Amino acid sequence: KYLSIEYPNGDVPAEIGVCTDVVIRAYRQLNIDLQKLVHEDMKANFDKYPSKRIWGLSRTDKNIDHRRVPNLQTFFTRHGKTLPITDKPIDYQAGDLVTWMLPNNLPHIGIVIDQKHQESGNPLIVHNIGLGPKIDDMLFAAKITGHYRY
Repeated sequence: KYLSIEYPNGDVPAEIGVCTDVVIRAYRQLNIDLQKLVHEDMKANFDKYPSKRIWGLSRTDKNIDHRRVPNLQTFFTRHGKTLPITDKPIDYQAGDLVTWMLPNNLPHIGIVIDQKHQESGNPLIVHNIGLGPKIDDMLFAAKITGHYRY
């Protein structure tokens, strides 16, 4: 849902959050405002972001740009560390960001946490797929499209 929010440090109500809000709120706990950082980088480098190609936009929007997975992927590629995508659980460390393409071409993002699933041994992921933040064994449940450290 699109909402006008404060800037900087704006947030939507917790009950309507999406996957990107989990990441944004986690980084806010570290005093990192992805809303501001993504907005400023997009404003200075709009052509490097997919907003025109995907959504037909011609300028930034501080209310929503940081809440779109493809924009976060671009930001983390530009300012973080892009890591290899592998099928080895050991390659994914706590704090890593992982993006997926879910069915119906739905981009998704989550954070690797410092717990492993008892049966699979996979690192667990905190994410929100529409029902609020959850911890799941979903690292290899869909096609991984990005692996980042920031």
